[in-house]
Amino acid sequence: MEVCAARAPGKIILAGEHAVVHGSAAVAAAIDLYTCCSLRLMPLADNEAGAAMVELDLKDPGLAFSWPCRRLREVLLTEEAAGAREARPCSPDRLASITRLLEEHEIPEAKIWLSAGLSAFLFLYTSILGCRPGKVTVSSDLPMGSGLGSSAAFCVSMSGVLLTAAGVVTAVGGISGEGMGWELVGKDDLELVNRWAFQGEKIIHGKPSGIDNAVSTFGSMIKFKKGELTNLKSSNPVKMLITDTRVGRNTKALVAGVSERASRHSDAMASVFKAVNSISEEVSSIVELAANDEIAITSKEEKLAELMEMNQGLLQCMGVSHSSIETVLRTTLKFNLVSKLTGAGGGGCVLTLIPTMLSNLVLEKVIAELESHSFRCFKVEVGGQGLQVCQGGFSCFNGDVV
Repeated sequence: MEVCAARAPGKIILAGEHAVVHGSAAVAAAIDLYTCCSLRLMPLADNEAGAAMVELDLKDPGLAFSWPCRRLREVLLTEEAAGAREARPCSPDRLASITRLLEEHEIPEAKIWLSAGLSAFLFLYTSILGCRPGKVTVSSDLPMGSGLGSSAAFCVSMSGVLLTAAGVVTAVGGISGEGMGWELVGKDDLELVNRWAFQGEKIIHGKPSGIDNAVSTFGSMIKFKKGELTNLKSSNPVKMLITDTRVGRNTKALVAGVSERASRHSDAMASVFKAVNSISEEVSSIVELAANDEIAITSKEEKLAELMEMNQGLLQCMGVSHSSIETVLRTTLKFNLVSKLTGAGGGGCVLTLIPTMLSNLVLEKVIAELESHSFRCFKVEVGGQGLQVCQGGFSCFNGDVV
């Protein structure tokens, strides 16, 4: 029995959301909230006996799914992996076959959001490992559908654990720093994981930008503009409070609304997008600045806070704020802290910069007041590691590799 695990981080947009669709730069960063996948491969003898299963256990919603390997081979016409070293798109015929397999589970309408994720799972599993029997267990720190890249973290960690089990991806030996058995992955292997994860994201989202899975795979921070990614190296830790307003939103409708406003007020909105581009470029420069003492760190954080404040004002001009977001802004402002929405807006999550010199007592008061509005808060460090893997008997998946 072979056991391995992988974890991948969520992401935030520090600057530039929405305007990036109109040609401006944006800055995204990994955060230390992770989705973890563990895989236990069953003996091949089970497969030959006809009792073999592919199982998926989703710990957070408390749901489990299974498919007989014989049925997967029958419907997908897949005996074994066709070559995990090359990421392949999911053809319409294969997606239709996967849809038939899901229909057999009779997923209730209230949980129909699961279908896309299950489709991505079945595609990635059977493409990389064929119909070999195994059990995958998934657990996540990330709230779903809140703009923190939960689907990308799912696809990256899933691709990472499957490729590790296939012997295609291996750890390079550097421990990630938490002493829990998590190891780093080499650049070429990360590139392969990213390509597979992007295929999973396409199943879930249709036409994703590829930004979320890139940040989740490689970690750190990136600037992206017109399809080009630039890696940024943050020389000082940046800490944020993420407030999940628990207000759902329709990303496509919000993006369309900004485009409609841009068509109605083309000159004004062009100026807004240009200003956002300048903010993103300046944020990119500031995060790479080295600050070696308290004065320099404070100065750097004050500049970043001002840019976040300006970016939030421009997002309000675009019409993507929400009463829940404004509540977070007012609450944090009472403590002289600066916040901005991250992602699509219209609800979702809000970032608040945590200055290095801020006392824990003040931060606890901020969190208590935000949570009194039924919001959920997470303290995160920005710009950390991307995909990490754990092989063999390490105790690295929620204390136990299952």
